[in-house]
Amino acid sequence: MPFLADDAATARLGAALADALRPGDLVVLEGDLGAGKTALARAIIRTLMGDERMDVPSPSFALVQPYEGHGISVLHADLYRLADASEVGELGLFDNPRAIVLVEWAERAPDLEAEAGLRVTLSVPQGGQGRQAEIVFRDGRPFSFG
Repeated sequence: MPFLADDAATARLGAALADALRPGDLVVLEGDLGAGKTALARAIIRTLMGDERMDVPSPSFALVQPYEGHGISVLHADLYRLADASEVGELGLFDNPRAIVLVEWAERAPDLEAEAGLRVTLSVPQGGQGRQAEIVFRDGRPFSFG
């Protein structure tokens, strides 16, 4: 379980995860408020789009933010404000079967969470410094970090 000491370590993990992703991957990012889900998604998106300074806002109000570049489509979704799991279908997350879909708060839609090929769980260790990251590729895809 990787330890992320700071934002730079989170960005490095995001870059490594981006390199391991494939078109059509569904990624769920889990963790409490403030655990770093959006920061990790931002690092993944910036790496995939090839722009480390790209503006990547939190999708918490828009629910879904799309990104296109280098022949890659990415959707970044935040389901925190979702009223009901049945609303997921209206978000268009799977309209493009080749898009990489990053979902925060997927536990609000358990069926979606069950379909994810990659689950990243971020937690704040006792003492509040840094983050722990648990990374599970459900297809057994090899991944190493650190």
